[in-house]
Amino acid sequence: MRHKLGYRTLNRTSEHRKALFKNMLNSLIKYEQITTTLPKAKELKPILDKAITLGKRNNLQSKKNLFAQLQSKESVNKLSNVLSQRYLKRKGGYCRVIRAGFRYGDYAPLAVIELVDRDIQAKKIDIKKKTDPLTKTPASTNIKEKKSSTKKQIK
Repeated sequence: MRHKLGYRTLNRTSEHRKALFKNMLNSLIKYEQITTTLPKAKELKPILDKAITLGKRNNLQSKKNLFAQLQSKESVNKLSNVLSQRYLKRKGGYCRVIRAGFRYGDYAPLAVIELVDRDIQAKKIDIKKKTDPLTKTPASTNIKEKKSSTKKQIK
């Protein structure tokens, strides 16, 4: 019987679960939207709400507590500077969980967890434009130049 057990164990040890939620929390703060399984998303929601509430205090002690939880300076800075200003008038409910169908391999229920009033451009932070290694310019502009230069080299 599972009397008075307040969270899902997700078939993981406590250390693995803490690391899982720390990584998911960092990704969610960075990209403001992630896709995961439904039970993980439901467990992550109160953790994120508490972290944003802690970031809204914006003093040294709250930043130290956030860094102890997240272990990422970029996440702490974004949480205390950007997200705390965005949700200054909101008293809670900083994220939403949206069901997103089922995973192909094992039919696990998927969900999208995202911040309310999120920045659409935050999802594209790490996407780099493809560059040509020889000229250090975007590859789409050098396609015609490459074709003409290879023809010249063959002649």
